[in-house]
Amino acid sequence: MSTKQQILEYIKEKGQATSSEMADYLGISRQALFRHLPVLLEQGLIYKVGKPPKVFYFLKEASNQPKIQIDDKLEKEIQENYLFVTPAGERLEGVRGFTYWCDRNNLPYEKTAQEYVRTLKKYNSFKEGGLIGGLQKMRSTFGEVYLDEIFYLDFYSIERFGKTKLGQLLLYAKQSQNLQMMKEIIALVKPKVNFIVNKFKVDGIGFVPPTVKRERQLMRVLKNGLEGSLREVSIVKIKTMVAVPQKSLNRIEDRIENAKSTFVVDEDSKFENILLVDDAVGSGATLNEVAKKIRQKNICHGKIIGLAITGSYKGFDVISEV
Repeated sequence: MSTKQQILEYIKEKGQATSSEMADYLGISRQALFRHLPVLLEQGLIYKVGKPPKVFYFLKEASNQPKIQIDDKLEKEIQENYLFVTPAGERLEGVRGFTYWCDRNNLPYEKTAQEYVRTLKKYNSFKEGGLIGGLQKMRSTFGEVYLDEIFYLDFYSIERFGKTKLGQLLLYAKQSQNLQMMKEIIALVKPKVNFIVNKFKVDGIGFVPPTVKRERQLMRVLKNGLEGSLREVSIVKIKTMVAVPQKSLNRIEDRIENAKSTFVVDEDSKFENILLVDDAVGSGATLNEVAKKIRQKNICHGKIIGLAITGSYKGFDVISEV
């Protein structure tokens, strides 16, 4: 019996196993064991739960559906764009994640793959240079818009298939305070920030502060990851007796009131063009109100540009998870 088969048999017998347990059982070093585990994970035969030093390995339940059969072009699109995080916290990339999602929903692979790529193409048609322009959406939501431009890297979710890859990264980076996911987001955001800075000759950057207190804040990590020569525009989130996150408000009027009353631009320096960075645009109330306060303080002589990691497709949409 091969080492890989012995690993599978041991996990099957025990129900779950740690790397130390498997190494002891097989009589091999952990280094030797870890030559086999990544292969079994990639093949979808096992999955793991937990973080070092407490990581447990489980057998993957066999699917009743046949192996996915799709052409190379569809497979490439899915491999590059699909990400699914299971209820157990397992991160599944590309075709592996897509087949898992199809299994959960009893959907045929090939037909669903074709529909996914068509839907992806529809939403990607809104991108220009890797950015989605959201100004028209803002104008249809608010009576007056104080931003000159607003962009986001991707939609938070798309019809039928739910959260995009970036939407998944954003949600779980924040909810689980996952530093690796945050770094992945920074790697995607940084080139777009540089592009906007150069295009609009930006000399000031402001980061919308969070309402919900977390030990590791995405916006703080993002700010540190984007360190450069730009001067920072100080934006303060006022502490109130009861913290009310924007995501908890379903009415546009309430979101505007929340942003108007709890965000302060604590800045007197002068700037030519300012970039405001937020994690997600649902209504856009926060970015619009912060831009309004910048205008009222007369500290920006040129343009105010908004940039969000993700945004909604059209109109006022509640992104309540992040």
